[in-house]
Amino acid sequence: MFQGRSVIAIAPVFDEEAKIGEVVRRVPRDVVDEVLVVDDGSTDSSVEVARSRGATAISLGETIGVGAAIRTGYRYAVENGFDIAVVMAGNNKDHPEEIPLLLQPIVDGEADLVQGSRWLGDVGNLGDMPLYRRLATRLHPALFNLISGADMTDTTNGFRAATTELLADPELRLDQEWLDEYELEVYLLFRARKLGYRVVEVPVTKTYPPKDLGQTKMKPIIGWWSILRPLVLLGLRVKS
Repeated sequence: MFQGRSVIAIAPVFDEEAKIGEVVRRVPRDVVDEVLVVDDGSTDSSVEVARSRGATAISLGETIGVGAAIRTGYRYAVENGFDIAVVMAGNNKDHPEEIPLLLQPIVDGEADLVQGSRWLGDVGNLGDMPLYRRLATRLHPALFNLISGADMTDTTNGFRAATTELLADPELRLDQEWLDEYELEVYLLFRARKLGYRVVEVPVTKTYPPKDLGQTKMKPIIGWWSILRPLVLLGLRVKS
């Protein structure tokens, strides 16, 4: 419990056996009631490692996409009566110790969705973050703000917290198949604001490991289009 609210931390994974154990270990269990690892069809021992560290682990049975994994986690959170669902990276780039920063605006009654921002306030250690990522994670918020009328600094950071009341809203429509990849994270931000929910940002840390240790599962071009597509489709009102 965190100040009277039940909290679940969700980590989507795909072949992260070398990192997911550390992710689960770092979660502050005095704040988080359950850690859920959602496996997106891994071929390694990600599930076994997660369970050995005390996490609940469920598998999609095949590789569908990170959006599908997050959506599965959100559904689990709603169906099991949690108040707040936190999503964090399964590759240890986020700092789970900062989860209380995401939770505080919600328990204070100031937000329904809290977005972690690596660019808000004093920028911490980004590790070996590639230059193209630095540029892309600056450009995407500018486009998001232009289309949505928001004023956000980081719209591609998956480290965030949301109330299950928001996640259960049928108007949110998270079950759409076109949200199976990275689209879901951008879509959630966009639609939450449009539906009148309170969205705020808090500063968090995002640390990239050396390139030889594996920095991302995102594929060039395909992955980039995946995070841009919601802005195009929602901006043109082709999707809702």
